[in-house]
Amino acid sequence: MSFLKEHLAGNHYHWLTAPVGTAFSGSPGRRLFDPFNGLQVLYIINYFGEAIGKLTIDQGRKLETLMLKELPTTIKSEMGVFNWLREQYMYEAD
Repeated sequence: MSFLKEHLAGNHYHWLTAPVGTAFSGSPGRRLFDPFNGLQVLYIINYFGEAIGKLTIDQGRKLETLMLKELPTTIKSEMGVFNWLREQYMYEAD
């Protein structure tokens, strides 16, 4: 299931279109993560869902909340955000 814009709990996002060649696809990289960019937040949530093999709306909203409220300010890249979310998910599963 894809997590969509209408599934997001927050309403603080900006929705700028990505310049050609910078669309959010593939694996997270070293690109700077902007927690207010709705397209980038959706990309991370959906990529994480693909990585774990499933994603419910509730799980997606939990990821959204984690990124908004608990993401350490020292984590700057998409890859860093993904790895941090994975650690949170594994910790919660224990």
